[in-house]
Amino acid sequence: MTEADLILYIVVATALVFDFTNGFHDTANVVATSISTRAMSPRLAVVYAAVLNFAGAFISLEVAATVADAVVDASAITPTVVFAGLTGAISWNLLTWYFGLPSSSSHALIGGVVGAAFAAAGAGAVHGDGVLSKVMIPAVVAPVLAFVVGALAIVICYRMLGRQRPGPVTRGFRFGQIISGGMLALAHGTNDAQKTMGIIALALIAHGSLEQGADPPVWVIVSAATAIALGTYTGGWRIIRTMGTRIIKMDAAQGFSAQGAGAAVIMASSHFGFPLSTTHVISGGVMGAGAGKRLSAVRWGVAGNILAAWLLTLPAAAAIGAVTYGVAHLFGDGAAGPAVIAAVGIALYFVTIVQRARKGQPVPG
Repeated sequence: MTEADLILYIVVATALVFDFTNGFHDTANVVATSISTRAMSPRLAVVYAAVLNFAGAFISLEVAATVADAVVDASAITPTVVFAGLTGAISWNLLTWYFGLPSSSSHALIGGVVGAAFAAAGAGAVHGDGVLSKVMIPAVVAPVLAFVVGALAIVICYRMLGRQRPGPVTRGFRFGQIISGGMLALAHGTNDAQKTMGIIALALIAHGSLEQGADPPVWVIVSAATAIALGTYTGGWRIIRTMGTRIIKMDAAQGFSAQGAGAAVIMASSHFGFPLSTTHVISGGVMGAGAGKRLSAVRWGVAGNILAAWLLTLPAAAAIGAVTYGVAHLFGDGAAGPAVIAAVGIALYFVTIVQRARKGQPVPG
C-alpha cells in the first residue's frame, strides 16, 4: 500500500464519519415534527427516517456532481485538502450539536472544503460563482420559499377543515404526517448523502482513481447511504427538542404542512443539483406553519439563534478547514499530517464520551 493510498483511505473514512454526524445532526429535520405532534413514537420515527434516508441516496447524483465540480477546482485539490475540509465540517457539526443548534451540515461541509482549498492553493482554487449560485443564493431562497409554502399550506388546511370535528381531523393529519415525513426523509437522503459522495469523488479524482466529471462508483453511493442512515438512526435528541418544540408548539396540521413544504423544496433543489441545507428548509417550513396560524406562535428569539448559527457556519467551518490544512501541511504532503490529526480527533472524541458518560450526559453517536 502506497502513501497515497493510505491518505485516500483516511479521507474516505473521515468522509463517512462526517456523513454519520450529518445523519445524527440532521435527524431532527426529519422526525421532530412527527414526534412533537405524536404522529409517530420517537423510536419508530427515527427508524422510519433512517430507512428512507438510505433509499433516498439512490435517487439522484446531481448534488454530488455540484460538490465535486462546481464549488472548488478539482485539479487543485489534494486528498489532504479534502481531509482538512471534512475535519472543519465535522468539528462544526459537533460544536453545534453540543449547543443544540440545528445548523447546516451542508454548509459546514462546503465551508470546510472551501477554506482548506483556499489555504492550500489560494483564491483561484475556489469557484466563487459556483459558491454564489449553487450555495449562497439557494441558502437564502430555499428557507424563505419553505416559509411561504408552509404558511400557505396551513392557511388552506385551516380554511378547509377548521370547522370539522377536531378529533377526526387531528387523526387524519397525523396519518398525513407519516406520508409527508416519509417524503421529507427521502428528500433528505437524496440531497444530503450526495454531498459525501461528491467529497469522496473529489478525493478519488485527486488520487487518480476517478476521472473528473464521472459519477461516483457504486461502493461510494452505498457506503454514503449507509453512513447517513446509521447516523439518522442514532438520532440527535438535543436538536430534536429545538426543532420540535422550541420554535413553535405545533399541532398535527402544522406538522403536516411543515413537512410537506420541506419535502417539496428539497426534492426540487436536488433535481437542479443545489446542495441545499435541509436544516434551513425545514426550519423555514416550521416557522411558516406557525406564522400561518398567528405570528405570535413562533418563538422568534429561538429562530434568531438558529439564524445566527446559519450565518456563522460557512466562515467558521472554512476557518477550521484552513487551520487543519495548515497543521497537516506542517508534516509534509504525505499521510503523516492527516494520520496525526485523525488520531488526535479520535482520542478527544473518546475522552469526551467518557467524561459525559460519567456525568450522565448524552454523547454524539
